Parts: sequence; structure tokens; C-alpha cells
Amino acid sequence: MTADLSQLVKAYDVRGVVPDQWDEPLAELFGAAFVEVTGADAIVIGHDMRPSSPGLSRAFARGAAARGVDVTEIGLCSTDQLYYASGALGLPGAMFTASHNPAQYNGIKMCRAGAAPVGQDTGLSEIRRLAETWLDSGAPVSDATPGTITRRDTLEDYAAYLRSLVDLTSIRPLKVVVDAGNGMGGHTVPTVFSGLPLELVPMYFELDGTFPNHEANPLDPANIVDLQKRVREEGADLGLAFDGDADRCFVVDERGEPVSPSAITALVAARELDKQGGGVVIHNLITSLSVPEVVLEHGGTPVRTRVGHSFIKAEMASSGAIFGGEHSAHYYFRDFWNADTGMLAALHVLAALGGQDGPLSGLVAEYDRYVGSGEINSTVDDQAARLAAVRAAYEGREGVVIDELDGLTVTLGDTWFNVRPSNTEPLLRLNAEAPDEATMAKLRDEVLKLIRS
Repeated sequence: MTADLSQLVKAYDVRGVVPDQWDEPLAELFGAAFVEVTGADAIVIGHDMRPSSPGLSRAFARGAAARGVDVTEIGLCSTDQLYYASGALGLPGAMFTASHNPAQYNGIKMCRAGAAPVGQDTGLSEIRRLAETWLDSGAPVSDATPGTITRRDTLEDYAAYLRSLVDLTSIRPLKVVVDAGNGMGGHTVPTVFSGLPLELVPMYFELDGTFPNHEANPLDPANIVDLQKRVREEGADLGLAFDGDADRCFVVDERGEPVSPSAITALVAARELDKQGGGVVIHNLITSLSVPEVVLEHGGTPVRTRVGHSFIKAEMASSGAIFGGEHSAHYYFRDFWNADTGMLAALHVLAALGGQDGPLSGLVAEYDRYVGSGEINSTVDDQAARLAAVRAAYEGREGVVIDELDGLTVTLGDTWFNVRPSNTEPLLRLNAEAPDEATMAKLRDEVLKLIRS
């Protein structure tokens, strides 16, 4: 067997690998390595609907069980359902999914007990090293008595736990269109929404890892066109779109217009702060200025971090934050073991909307105060040189504040932009924000000219 282990590391970040590099014998090695690194005596495993996921999941289970570990398989699940199982059962976990990536990809998301992350500096590199060592010779035979592999259904418990965190019993009836994109939302939404005062209009709920209707990546505007149209046709109160493993949720209002994930972050932050009587809220550095403003207005403390779930989760744990949000529609909750769950964020939106009489567009306007560019990628020959050129253009200007927490952020009052390099491609990613469209467009174009010159 041959494989590029540098690519396999990317699988754990759900950037995926091609099938000839990522097969069941290799998944079995990773199961054994996961056990060695975590020191677990029991683990929980789940998988999405991709054709290769059940086989990879079972191979990983075999590798773990061969080293004396008892394995609980929860089968088809969303990633946040796996996090629930890890938290509720107190077990390290592995979720086989490639999230929003195309059908030919697959990978793993892993966590320690209590849904604590496994990242590059918290075990991932060691797991990779072991798997690489065993690639030709196989994992050493263990003296331990082989562990058991048992099945357990956690869907009902997961749904009940989420509903216990947000009270929707007294909301007004709402009509909601949900586009599952043939992903795991089609599995979880009917159970989570069961018994709530919601009229559910399902779209693409059939589990199909070939994604026959559109890619399960709502971050791409092309993939929510069907949802936007259906919301308008149905006269629905809102629409929800889940990605492939259903850990992220995107929202469109009653007009079919997308609601910024930053606005959702601010809305949920306000609700959590009011419920908890204050606290720390985490946001990454390319979320809107609306987020820290709203957090302060509701008696909270905003904390700014780098982009990426590992940074958010680490800061959540160290600061005791009650909530965290990212521009990519990842939402993290202290009451959900600091893990991300788009479903819980969706329940907050439904509760907020159903608790008042106005439309969603009016409700979120309070939390959507600026105009953003969205993320714009530019291919460059030399990332460092182009970043230096951008910095030189703004350094020394009156009132400008520059920081390098994650790439380069330049702030002037209520106008700002961030340029950060991709870790895997020769790209620079630009995000800009200003109080109005004209100011944002001028800033965006000025910075793009510097990047692309």
C-alpha cells in the first residue's frame, strides 16, 4: 500500500484525500494509532452518508478494538451528534466525513473525551507519525484482550438534549424550509424538530453522498439558490441550509435573502448573554464589528481569535466562554462541551423569531450593521511579498491600527480589512467591512489592486 501521509493529515482537517490514498486498511491503522495517542479504553465512532464512510468507520473500529478498546458505533449521524455522544458518554470520538467537500473526498474529525479537539499540536501529528511508521509493517500486535464493538442509537437523546437548551414550546407557529443538500441534516432535522410548532418543508432530505442536486456547501451562494426560491414560493418565515455533515447551518430570511453568519453570531450571543447574565463570547477576527458591539451592549466580554475551530475551541476552554461564532457559520456553545453545532444555533434563531411578531429580516437588522465583502481569494506568486506590500501601503497612515494575529488586519475606525494566506494553496484571502457599500467597495478594490499587482 502507498499513501501520501501529508495528504492524510489534511483529511483530519476535512480537506479530504482521494480514495486511492485513503482506504480501509489505512483507516484501521489510524484507529490503532488514535487509541495509542489518546490512551482511551473506550471510544465512540460515527459516520456520514458518503458511500465510503461505513467501511472506513468499521475499519477504524477494528483497529481500535484490536488494541483492547471497546467501541461504540452510533452509525449514521451528524458531526455534532458525534460530539454529543463524546460529551454525554465521556469518550474520545471519531467522525467519518468530508463535511462540505465533493463526493470523491472523505476524512475524519476526531476529538478527545468531552468533545475536546484533536489538533496538530494536541495529538494529530503523533497519530500521523504512528500511522506512517506502521504503513509498511502494520500495527504491532497487542497483548490486550480485543475490545467489543457494539451499536447504540443516540439520535433521540441528541435531539432531546438540544431541545432542553432552547425553549421553543411557546413560540408562534413558523413555516421553515430546510435544504439538507442530501447530507446528514436529512437524518437529524425530522427528529430534532419533532413536536415543535413548526411546519417543515423538506428539500433534498434523501441521504446521498453523491450529492445529486448540489454540493452540500451552503457557503457557496450557488448552493442556496434552490432554497431561496423555495422560501419565496412557500411564503415561509425562513430557510435553513445545512452542510454535508450538518454541523453548520446557514439562514435565509422570508425574502430569500441570506443572513450573514456574523448577524446570527450576534443574535445568538445576545440571547446567551441575557440567559447567563453576561460572560465571554469568542469571535474570530473576520466576523463583523457588529459582534463585539452587540456583546458589549448585552453585558458581555468579546474575545477575538484567529480563524479556525482549533483556536476557537482552545479559547472557549481557557476563557470559560459561553458562546463562540465564526464567519463560516460554525457556532460553539459552552453547554455543548464547547463544540460546534449548527442545529443549536438554528433552534436559537427559531426561538428568537417565534418569540416576536416581526419578520426575520427585521429581527436580524439589529445585528447586521455593516457591509462586508465576503471572502475573496487571489492567487499570488509570493504570499509574504504581497502581504508586505499591503502593509507598506497602509503603515504610517493617521489613525490606522495594524495587527498580525492572523495574516494582516488593518483597521481605521469602523472600517477594516484582513488579508491572510492559505495554508494549502498559493492564495491570499481578503475580507473587508465598512459602514456602507460604497466605502466597502472602495476599500476592497484598493486592497485587491495591491494584492494582484
